Amino acid sequence: MSTPLSAERRRRLGAFLAALAFFLSTVEYMLPRPVPFMRLGLANLPLLFAVDLLPFGAYLGLALVKVLGMSVLSDSLFSYVAVFSLAGTLASALAMRGLRALAGPERLSYLGLCVAGALASNLAQVGLARIFVFGSSARYMLPAFLGLGLVSGSVLGVFAQL
Repeated sequence: MSTPLSAERRRRLGAFLAALAFFLSTVEYMLPRPVPFMRLGLANLPLLFAVDLLPFGAYLGLALVKVLGMSVLSDSLFSYVAVFSLAGTLASALAMRGLRALAGPERLSYLGLCVAGALASNLAQVGLARIFVFGSSARYMLPAFLGLGLVSGSVLGVFAQL
């Protein structure tokens, strides 16, 4: 069993993970996207690792910093894109944290957490698309979103597990 982190070490770790999320957002922004509005989710890796390391408040703060950094980087801070990103990130973060609390690290790997987070993010974003953009037609997007989320979540989860 690991020793709890001191307050100073948690702050430093939180700052490092936030910087890593911003860096990975930058890398992800430069990569070609499989579909114009889809991202691979590289910037979610710090959230995945933080699920076991940071207290809940700092964990949510990291999620917000990730969204803010990505929105500033992509010049979408005051647009619907930032709202969709916020909803997806919060859904993913809460799903991963909740599942980790329920199952524990012995019963649920990073692969499982990553896939669950990707699917939660995609479901939240399709839900917003249904409410604000497409109406009931959004259901036609669901299979593609969930399929891409399953693939990207699996790839990132295997990477994180290694």
